[in-house]
Amino acid sequence: MAAMSDERSGGRPRPRGPARWVLGLLPLALLAGLVAFFFGADPTAPFRDAFPPVEDLTIERVSFPENGVMRVHVVNGGPEAATIAQVIVDDAYWQFEIDGDATLPRLARATLELDYPWVEGELHVIRIVTSTGLTFDHEVAVATLSPRPNALYLTTFGLLGLYAGVLPVLIGLLWYPFLRRIDRKWIHFYLSLTVGLLAFLVVDALEDTLETSALVAEGFQAAGLIAVGFIGAIVGLRALGNLGRGMGGAGSGDAGGGGVSRGLTVAYLIAISIGLHNLGEGLAIGAAFSLGEIALGSFLVIGFALHNTTEGLAIVAPVADRRPALRHFAFMGGIAGLPTVLGAWAGGFSYSPTLATFFLALGAGAIVQVIVEVTRLIRKSWPQGLFTPLNATGLLLGLLVMYGTALMVTA
Repeated sequence: MAAMSDERSGGRPRPRGPARWVLGLLPLALLAGLVAFFFGADPTAPFRDAFPPVEDLTIERVSFPENGVMRVHVVNGGPEAATIAQVIVDDAYWQFEIDGDATLPRLARATLELDYPWVEGELHVIRIVTSTGLTFDHEVAVATLSPRPNALYLTTFGLLGLYAGVLPVLIGLLWYPFLRRIDRKWIHFYLSLTVGLLAFLVVDALEDTLETSALVAEGFQAAGLIAVGFIGAIVGLRALGNLGRGMGGAGSGDAGGGGVSRGLTVAYLIAISIGLHNLGEGLAIGAAFSLGEIALGSFLVIGFALHNTTEGLAIVAPVADRRPALRHFAFMGGIAGLPTVLGAWAGGFSYSPTLATFFLALGAGAIVQVIVEVTRLIRKSWPQGLFTPLNATGLLLGLLVMYGTALMVTA
């Protein structure tokens, strides 16, 4: 029996003593004891007595549920509790009600409601004053009645997501018959063009992530959110890609059943990455209309629609030499486009800079991993990869196409 036990452990005798789980938990128990002792002994008390507390309140958004009512959504991102003492709107002190205690612990949220005669289309400045006298400001550029989650607005934001994301992606998938009828070297050209499209999306997503992260309360650690989303997406998609290849093998086709081809796996990964990116685009569209920026929101819809049509081409390029079942195109179109609808709902009814930062970083990381997968797909049958004259031209053209459509977003 002892010999069998030694064989299972690689020929080495198993050490005697405490169970492995006890040894694994021991450092954690000691660390917990150290933290408890630190807070119990409180060696920082002399410093707190000598210096004022550090407060950092962030006004995430201001909503206008009805005429004469203003709601201010606040989060405490500082290291210590903060007490909201007063609210000033347009240089006038104003009575307010709070949904809970006026003292907010670290990372706690609160909603302040004011009976304030706000003016449609006007600028309003809100200032929160804490019990220590510190002030935190927020500017509403255009006051407008906030959309409620009813049938009308659910339908409206759903249609916006449909126009900006779902339909353009499905239109882009219609390039598949064209790609089926061209020579293999041109398939690699379009795969390289796909890399260019995705590379532009990475830069675009990272720019949006950094802009949104500036609105995140300091306590939520925007840099950490970006790291978790970005790296998590790369690792997650890499694992999904390996799982997909393991299910059917790298060389098996898919003409309606059987294994999963590498090209189809890459196409699905592209659809997932674009879907994550489109979730962020939907958030931007919903938030723009919710904040009353109607002209900006309309341009966002048109610009993202042009963007997403080219993204449909990126999805079908890896399967141009295959015959996937029709259901795959429907699934990939839904995966890439439907998140735009979800994002529009979330941005229109309850925009959160914290969640927006995380999902934008998630989308950027996903696209980076997909670029790696598409590049591998090209190199598998074309050793020079992206660096033949034709493929390099495709990559640069992809960047230029995305730049041209991006001009419509900010027009």
